[in-house]
Amino acid sequence: MDNADIYLKAMMSLLARQTYPPEKLAELVGRDKQFEAYNLCDGSRTQGAIAKQLALDPGNFSKTVGRWVDLGIVVKVSEGAETRLVHLYPIPKSIKKA
Repeated sequence: MDNADIYLKAMMSLLARQTYPPEKLAELVGRDKQFEAYNLCDGSRTQGAIAKQLALDPGNFSKTVGRWVDLGIVVKVSEGAETRLVHLYPIPKSIKKA
């Protein structure tokens, strides 16, 4: 990751925090494994890799990702033939919904 990528990610995170404070973002994400899955959407993993790592049903996770994309809290980034998921910013564990 070069400096331009780092600055872009930082700007996106700052803007996103103004739009969606951590508590609101946690509400939109969901609970339990969805919360964990969202935080894994850091651009280093594919949708399938996240589902496999957390033992999620791929079909259900695909619907969840579609909802997140529609809400604008996750974007899909293509890297060659692979599509990776990128969240707005990770939600602190202290915000996690019960």
